[in-house]
Amino acid sequence: MRALKRFNEWLVKAGSWGTILFIAIIAIVIPYEVIGRYVFQKMTIWTGEVSTYSLVWASMLGGAVGFRKGYLVSMASVVESVPPATAKVLKFLSLTCSLIFFGAMFSYGLFQTLYNWNQTSPAIGLIMSFPYAALPIGFFIMFSLTMEEFLESVGLRSKGEDR
Repeated sequence: MRALKRFNEWLVKAGSWGTILFIAIIAIVIPYEVIGRYVFQKMTIWTGEVSTYSLVWASMLGGAVGFRKGYLVSMASVVESVPPATAKVLKFLSLTCSLIFFGAMFSYGLFQTLYNWNQTSPAIGLIMSFPYAALPIGFFIMFSLTMEEFLESVGLRSKGEDR
């Protein structure tokens, strides 16, 4: 369990830096295109794709980081209004459904990533597996974070950890 926690901390840190990187790319590319189009009357063909693919990566990595930090929607009021035993069952069901969903989305994203290896983007010629790789990577991070929470909820802890 301790190794999973350390691994997840590393994933969240990498996801945070990745999100910052892709938001920075968007923050540079969009004004560049606007200035080029309206000031210099010259359009570039690559900025649309770069900003779109950066947005996909920032969304998936940012969603995974936000998942860890508790920024996503939850049904806390429902869980708090039921007896503790029912709340524990609801949390178990929620985590189980989340694991199934994230696992399925990871598998589908991995399939799409591999399937699109021979396809290239029209403007910059990027292998489309790179933009599609945001899906399995983001959902893998979410799966790993949920697995940690799931294992904690069923009572698995490392030696020396408080209960």
